[in-house]
Amino acid sequence: MLVEMIELENGTAMGLDFAMQNASLLVIRADKGFVMCGYLDMETASALGDVAVKVKGVNSFEDVLEAPVVGATQKAINLGIKVGMTGKEALELMF
Repeated sequence: MLVEMIELENGTAMGLDFAMQNASLLVIRADKGFVMCGYLDMETASALGDVAVKVKGVNSFEDVLEAPVVGATQKAINLGIKVGMTGKEALELMF
């Protein structure tokens, strides 16, 4: 597992890269929430009350930052996060 601190404009996020058999499970966590790859479940994040967004087709932290958001919990939407913005734009709103 790789843990990396990712410097953004509004704060420092923590990236987790867990190598699975066929791809990596990627999450980047900010103070108020996180951006997750397609391995993780939006319904569970929403039920738990998390500020969470999902991106797909990513293989690295850079991919997560550049990929468009394809789903967001209501708490993420309440922070101003919108489907279509980049993972980085979403993370910046999570500080």
